[in-house]
Amino acid sequence: MVDLTSKPYYLNQEQINFLKQTLKEMTTEAKIGQLFFVVGQDEDQVDLAAFAAKYQPGGIMYRPDKAAKIKREVTSLQTHSAIPMFVAANLESGGNGLVAEGTWLGTPMEMAATNDANAAYQLGNVAGYEARQVGANMSFAPIVDIDNNFRNPIMNVRTFGSDKNRVLKMSQAQAKGLTANQIIPVIKHFPGDGVDERDQHLLASVNSLTADDWMESYGQIYHQLIEDGIPTIMIAHIMQPAWERRLEPGINDTQLRPASSSKLLIDGLLRNVLKFNGLTITDATPMIGYNAALAREELLPATINAGIDMILFNKNIDEDYEIIRQAVANGTISAERLDEAVTRILATKLAQGIMATDGQLLTPAPKELDLKLTEHAEIAKQVAKKAVTLVKDRDHLLPITPKKYPRIRLYVLGDSDDGGFKEGGHVTDLFKAQLEQAGFEVTLYNRQKLDFHEVFEEGVQDLKAKFDLALYVANVETASNQTTTRLDWIHLMAADAPWFMKSIPTIFVSTANPYHLFDIPNVSTFINAYTGNQATIEATVRKLTGQESFEGISPVDPFCGHFETHL
Repeated sequence: MVDLTSKPYYLNQEQINFLKQTLKEMTTEAKIGQLFFVVGQDEDQVDLAAFAAKYQPGGIMYRPDKAAKIKREVTSLQTHSAIPMFVAANLESGGNGLVAEGTWLGTPMEMAATNDANAAYQLGNVAGYEARQVGANMSFAPIVDIDNNFRNPIMNVRTFGSDKNRVLKMSQAQAKGLTANQIIPVIKHFPGDGVDERDQHLLASVNSLTADDWMESYGQIYHQLIEDGIPTIMIAHIMQPAWERRLEPGINDTQLRPASSSKLLIDGLLRNVLKFNGLTITDATPMIGYNAALAREELLPATINAGIDMILFNKNIDEDYEIIRQAVANGTISAERLDEAVTRILATKLAQGIMATDGQLLTPAPKELDLKLTEHAEIAKQVAKKAVTLVKDRDHLLPITPKKYPRIRLYVLGDSDDGGFKEGGHVTDLFKAQLEQAGFEVTLYNRQKLDFHEVFEEGVQDLKAKFDLALYVANVETASNQTTTRLDWIHLMAADAPWFMKSIPTIFVSTANPYHLFDIPNVSTFINAYTGNQATIEATVRKLTGQESFEGISPVDPFCGHFETHL
């Protein structure tokens, strides 16, 4: 059974006695409810009191909505829950991961580009404070993945970069910022994203490192954070074949499993090798990477039996509950294993101050809602000032001034509403307004209304008569359920691509992906801004126009290991 007196719980005898008595009095139905971490429920569509009473979930995870509404919903659910719930959100880049009007402080990679751990602390602190205002108590962050593959479509700026030491330092700082606000940090995505170039939403991706290389990189990060006392780890639908083979020599390839259903990776690697005694939660189980492993009626019990304590989300909540009920009833999931999982869930709630020894919620939302948005906006400005990174300026185009380049044509790529991790809005209007405020005449290239004469017939001199400098801004954000995150030019003649860049000054700014030089290697000037929020756009324009210097240090190789991107 679980050692409740040691890391990460350190429960006292009163807490242990309460936990044991609570477990003894719980029905099997109530125990099964604790295993589920359900999707956030909308008060406009669901009777929240009835939902809490029927399903008795151990946790609930919300997507962003208005602060007052989220607070009201969370309060209602906690009021009607027999055992206080975990209330989580993806607080990866700021409070806007839960609160629609909350602060988009910046991506983890922007924090890393400051080379200052305090930026990562503020990421946790700001997000944690705003989340606490509406009753949250858990963050599905920090992300402790290593950005090893520039082709990966879902990670890049969501990580702290490709250096394991920086990733560790930054994630430790972010976790401290969250904890300071009574928000439980959940590190993710074990056993580690960023190696494969595919997305676990669409298939079970593969961390293909050797067992030794894994231990020297991802393993070191997890080992140190476990030593630090991290209470919770999210388990991904990612395979780590080398460790499964080390733990079970001769295992057949068909028996290899993503971590979310692998007893070898959870009870073996995570629990026995890395000595993690805390709470494990799957990543979202509607993902294809999860469901492709086994039939769902086999997979859910296999997940619990692998050593994972909580199941995130459902395909059909009633069907999923019934699968677990049947597995408990027929002994597929033993009573001992069920009690072990529920023990970890309750122990975490006690240890992290969510629940008191009388069973009451200790962390309700504050009575008065105060998000401190003005104060947090200033922090975002400080971060942006230190983060924006000049990657190259081959032809010394910088700084740009209205005297040198009075007319700018602005090309914006990828500024859409598509994508599962889109953070906070479009960049087009912000860049245009900032440039015009700086004194430039700005014309926006309209991708929807092509000038076919220009596409097929105009040459360099024709374009020089229209503009003096081309400024490209790529807001191509990482997103779930896509296979690539690349520049996608207009398919007709690549009409918006800078074929003229050797003749007309051309600058490229990326606000969402540090690797676009792979697709536009010959551009003279390339800048990584990492985040498309207002603070970062304003900082980028100040730096473009020479009002302040570039301070950012790239957390990854923006040249993608290719010689031609340096030229």
